Amino acid sequence: MGDHSSPLNPTGELHASLRASVRGDVDFTASARALTTMDASNYRRVPLGTVAPRDADDVAAALAVCREHGVPVVARGGGTSVAGQATGEGVVLDFTRYMTDVVRIDPEARTAVVRPGVVLDTLRTAAGAHGLTFGPDPSTHGRCTLGGMIGNNACGAHSVAWGTTADNVLSLDVLTYGGEHARLGAGGGLDGLPDRLARGVRALVDGHLALLRTGFPSPTLPRRISGYALDALLPERGTDLVRAFTGTEGTLGLITEATVRLVAAPAARALVVLGYPDEGAAADAASTLLPHKPLTVEGMAADLVPGPDRGALPKGTAWLFVEVGGATPGEAAARAEELRRAAAADSASGHAVLTEPAAQRALWRVREDAAGTATRLPDGGEAWPGWEDCAVPPQRLGAYLREFRALLGRHGLRGAPFGHFGEGCVHIRLDVDLLTPAGVRRYRDFSHDMADLVVAHGGSLSGEHGDGQARAELLPRMYGTDAVRLFERFKDLWDPAGGLNPGMVVRPYPLDRNLRFEVLPKGPVPVEFGYPEDGGDFTAAVRRCVGVAKCRETTAGTGVMCPSYRVTRDERHSTRGRARLLHEMLAGELVTDGWRSEEVREALDLCLACKGCRSDCPVGVDMATYKAEFLHHHYAGRLRPAAHYSMGRLPVWLRAAAAVRAAPVLNGLARVRPLAAAAKRLGGIAPERDIPPLAAEPFTRWWRGRESRRERRGSADPKGHAPSDAANRVILFPDTFTDHLSPGVGRAAVAVLEDAGLHVTVPAGPVCCGLTWLSTGQLDRARATMRRTLDALDAPDAPVPLLVLVLEPSCAAALRTDLPELLPDDPRAARLAASVRTFAQVLEERAPHWQPPRVDRPVAGQTHCHQHAVLGDAAERRLREKAGLHGDLSGGCCGLAGDFGFTRGHYDVSVACAEEQLLPALRRAPEGAYVLADGFSCRTQIRQLADTQSLHLAEVLARHLPSPPSPTGRK
Repeated sequence: MGDHSSPLNPTGELHASLRASVRGDVDFTASARALTTMDASNYRRVPLGTVAPRDADDVAAALAVCREHGVPVVARGGGTSVAGQATGEGVVLDFTRYMTDVVRIDPEARTAVVRPGVVLDTLRTAAGAHGLTFGPDPSTHGRCTLGGMIGNNACGAHSVAWGTTADNVLSLDVLTYGGEHARLGAGGGLDGLPDRLARGVRALVDGHLALLRTGFPSPTLPRRISGYALDALLPERGTDLVRAFTGTEGTLGLITEATVRLVAAPAARALVVLGYPDEGAAADAASTLLPHKPLTVEGMAADLVPGPDRGALPKGTAWLFVEVGGATPGEAAARAEELRRAAAADSASGHAVLTEPAAQRALWRVREDAAGTATRLPDGGEAWPGWEDCAVPPQRLGAYLREFRALLGRHGLRGAPFGHFGEGCVHIRLDVDLLTPAGVRRYRDFSHDMADLVVAHGGSLSGEHGDGQARAELLPRMYGTDAVRLFERFKDLWDPAGGLNPGMVVRPYPLDRNLRFEVLPKGPVPVEFGYPEDGGDFTAAVRRCVGVAKCRETTAGTGVMCPSYRVTRDERHSTRGRARLLHEMLAGELVTDGWRSEEVREALDLCLACKGCRSDCPVGVDMATYKAEFLHHHYAGRLRPAAHYSMGRLPVWLRAAAAVRAAPVLNGLARVRPLAAAAKRLGGIAPERDIPPLAAEPFTRWWRGRESRRERRGSADPKGHAPSDAANRVILFPDTFTDHLSPGVGRAAVAVLEDAGLHVTVPAGPVCCGLTWLSTGQLDRARATMRRTLDALDAPDAPVPLLVLVLEPSCAAALRTDLPELLPDDPRAARLAASVRTFAQVLEERAPHWQPPRVDRPVAGQTHCHQHAVLGDAAERRLREKAGLHGDLSGGCCGLAGDFGFTRGHYDVSVACAEEQLLPALRRAPEGAYVLADGFSCRTQIRQLADTQSLHLAEVLARHLPSPPSPTGRK
C-alpha cells in the first residue's frame, strides 16, 4: 500500500493557476478547507483547497492545473459518504454549487439527463411531473447528489423493486485525470472510449476471462457494491462499461453528465408494518415477502425507535416496513392486506396497514433518521460507522445476523442493526472506542473477523455505500489477491498518474489511519454549559455531528433546520458546516485561533439560534447552545458588537424605560426618522427595521393595579377557588417581551385562564429567563439573571407541583433547556425547567374539562421555531381544534429569531427565511382567517413584512369569551 500523502503544501502558485483557469469558485481559505475535511465517515483528510466548477469545461481546466502541479483531485457531492471517499488531501471539486441541473427529461423514453451535482429529490420532483421517478432512493434523498450516487452505486429502500443506481444509469460523460473525455454507454460496449482506453480495457478483459468468470461473487447477490464490477465487462454480459464504472468512487474519472433511466411511480402506495420478537425473526421473514413483489422491505429494531414513535408501531421489538403500490388507493390497500395476511400466517407478532400518506411519511421519517439516531445508543453511548452496510443473500440474513451478534459479543461491542432486509443489506453503527489506541486496535481486529463472516455467508463487504477507506483494505478477503491486482490494473489504465481519489478502493489507506478523532483534545475543554447528554464534554457534543447532513436539505418541510443554509446554500451556514468548523477549532490544525477564530464566528453569524437542529437533527446537535458558548469565549475581555449591548441587554433597557415611564417619549422619538436612524446605527440595528413600540403600560404594572383594586374591593377569585388551592394555581411568568412589548397577550391569557377556573399569580419581583444574554453569548450575565429568577420563583414545598406558564415560546424554551444546562449544579433549575408549560399545556393539564369558546374561523401563521424544537405544539393544535380554529400553521422559521433579524447585516437573510414558508402562507390565507403567532419575533416579522396583525392564541380565545372581563378581572 503506497503513501498517498500530497507532496505539496497549499501554495499561492496552485491557487493562482486555478483562479486564472476556472470560472467557478476557487477557495483555499482555512474555512473552505475545514468544511471538507470530513464526510459522514470516521475519517478526516485535509485538502489544499476547494473548487466549485461551473461546467464540464471548468472541470477539465481544474484537472489540467492539478495535473500540472501533481495534486490529487477528489469529487464531492453532498458529502454524506460513510466510508471516507468524499475527503482528500488535494483539491476537492464541489459539484453542488453550480453543476446542479436537470438538463432534460424525456417522458416517452423515460430518461433524464442530469449534471452530477443535482440533488436526488430535485430530479424526483422534476420527473414526478410526468408520473415518473428515479428508482434508487437513499435515506439522504433530500441532499445526496446523482454524481455521488453513481460514484458509490447507491441503492436506497426501493432497490427491491428498481435495483441499484448501476441498474438505472444508461450513459456517462467522463473526464479522466489525464484530460481524456469518454462517453460511456453511448453506443454499447467500448464505443465512446478514447482508443488508448478501449485497447487497454479489451486487453484486460481478454487476458483474464477465467478470473472474471470465476473470481467474483454471484451476480445474483443483489447488493454487491464492493470493489470494481469488472465482471460486467465480460462479453456475455454485453461489455457493460457503464455498470463497471458505476461505483468506482471517483477513482477512475469524473462524471460531468449522466443519462439515467426513470421508472413509473405507483399512483398510490400503502405501508404494511410487521412486528417481530427480534431482528433475527424479522430478517428470516424478509425474504419470504419478496414473492409478493413489494416496493421495499426495510427492517429496524426497537433500540432505534424513539419512545414517542413506538406507540405507532405494532407489537414487537423489531419491525419490517413493507411498501406496496397500486394504480389506485384501493388496489394498493388490497395488495397490502394480502401481504399482511401472508405475514400474519407466518411469524409476525403484530401488524398495521397504513394507507394515509401523512401516516406513512411519519413512519418513514423514523426509518430515514436511523442513520443519525443509530449514532447514539439507548444509554447515551456513542456509536460510529464502519461496518455500515455489508450485505448477504437475503435468504441468509437471519443466520448472518445471529452470528454477527455473537461476534459483537466476543469483541465486547454493541450496535443496533437496521436497513434493507429485503436485499440482505444491514446498516449498523458500533460503540467501538475510536478515541484510544487500544480501542482502535480492537476495531481493526473486529473488522478482519467481520470481513471473514460476511464472506462466509456469500456476501459483500459493502452493500450500498462503497468501500472507501473503511473496507478497501479488506477486499482481498472477499475477492482474493488476483482479483484485487486486476482492480489495480484497471485503475492504472484509467488513471496512470494516480491523481483521482488516491487511497480509495485500490492501494488503500489502512482502515485505522486518518481517523477524525485523532486530532481532538484528549481531555475536557473548559466550558459554561453543562452538556448533560454528552457527559459535560463540549468535544463530545461537537462529535455528535456525524455528517448525515439532514441540515443541507434545500426544501423546507415540516421542520425548521437549517433556515440560513436554505437561503445561502453555503455549507458554512448548515448545522454540519458549523459543527465541522468547531471540530477544526478544537483540533487547532486548520483553525488555529481557538475561541478567537474568525472562521467560526463568521459561520455562526448567520445561525438564527432557532434551535431547529435540536429536534430536527437526527443526533440532536444543538447549534444554538454551541453558538452561545462560542460567543461567550470569543468576546471574553473584549469589546462586543453594538447589537450585543443594545439587544443583548434589552431587559435592562426596557425595565429602565418602564421605571421612568418613558415609553411615550421613546415611541415618539422612534417615529422621527433621523433620530431613529441614528439610534439604529448606534445600536447595531438593521436600518431597514422599524423599532417596535414600547407598551405604555407594562403587563406587570397592569397586574399590580388590578390586584390592588381587587384587594380594595374585597373581590374573590372569579371562579371561587381559594388562592391556596395549588391544584388550580398557575404562575404566569411575565417575560420581557410580554411585559414591555406585548402586554395584551398577558391580559388575554389571564382572562382565558380565569374563565377556565384557574387562579393566576404573577411574581412580585422582576424575573427573566436570560434569553437575550444567552443568544449573544453573555453567559455570566445570563447565569446571574437566572439565579435571581430562581430566587423569585422557587417553591420546593408546594403540595402540588406548580406550573409556570410562559407565554413567549423562546423564553419557555430557555427556561426548559438552557436554564438547567447553564446551572447544572443548582437543583432549583431542574425543578423550574420541569414546571414550565405553554399556554395550551396549562389549560390541558389544569383545566381538562374546560371548553374554549367556539371561534370557527380559519387560521394561518407561524409555529414558533423554539416551540417546534423544544416544547412541541401538540397541545396548541388540540386547543385550536376544540375552538374551531381550522387550518395549519406554517413550519420553518420566521427569520426574525429574536435579535437576529434586527442585527445589522442580517436583514436580507431574515426576509428570505420569511419568504420560504411564512409569507407565502399568509398570502394564501383565506379571507377572515386569524393570523396566529405566539412568538413576539414572529408577530413583529409579520407586521413589518406583511403589514398584517397577528395574534397570540390567548388573544384570539379572549376575544371570543362569552363576556369580556371587567377591570377587576370579574365578569
